[in-house]
Amino acid sequence: MIVTEAFKGWSALIAGGAGGLGGATARRMAELGMSVVVFEPDEKRAIAFAADLGARAVGIAGDHNDEGDVLRAITAARQIGDFRLNVNAAGVAINAPAVADRAGTPHPMATFRDMIDLHLFGPFNVSRLCAAAFAANQPDADGSRGLIVNTASTAAFDGQARQAAYSAGKAAIVGMTTAMARDLADIGVRANAIAPGPILTPRLAAAPDSIKEALTANVAFPKRFGHPEEYATLVEAMVRTPFLNGQTIRLDGALSTPLTSF
Repeated sequence: MIVTEAFKGWSALIAGGAGGLGGATARRMAELGMSVVVFEPDEKRAIAFAADLGARAVGIAGDHNDEGDVLRAITAARQIGDFRLNVNAAGVAINAPAVADRAGTPHPMATFRDMIDLHLFGPFNVSRLCAAAFAANQPDADGSRGLIVNTASTAAFDGQARQAAYSAGKAAIVGMTTAMARDLADIGVRANAIAPGPILTPRLAAAPDSIKEALTANVAFPKRFGHPEEYATLVEAMVRTPFLNGQTIRLDGALSTPLTSF
């Protein structure tokens, strides 16, 4: 492992840190010399992934919507380093029904709430608590105290059939990013978001071949799925570029999203 001295001593809290995007990010931040808190609902998974990263990583189990769980993860991050980075990349598959079907069955509100809880309320909860922790940091030469990176999606811009709830949550991530950045400017905390297209995480790998073929067929270039490591290196670029603030960056190979039911 090659350690970058510039970030040695930093610590990062990665929500969804043992997943596809989060796991690749946790690994890359460890390679940069950071200590890492792998924050996951499944304790065994969190601990096992952290152990694989090495001595500078710790696994913490918890729900990103639970304030007490998030504060425990923040405490751990502050104990193992100079806590300056939060990446929110948690996500799981949730059944996505139609808004209304031909039989006249409406979209269940409980499913909509679950989707918003997972993809919007959770990331905001972690963001606000991490930002509050960053406020106590010593500023660097730019006055910076920390960086928050949330995960949107191309569905925020090109929502497909059966994606109304998912698209709403991801569009809200885009909508709050610049507002958060401007709001947190007074305490020297940046906020950005990444909007991935088809990234070959385990969840997408399990999708039907017809969906995967439709997605890659509409990627302009390079004509393939994205790699989780490319998400991680975009997080790295955000860390290394202090003037990049309040932005949502699409990571999708110039995808033109087809009309598809997901």
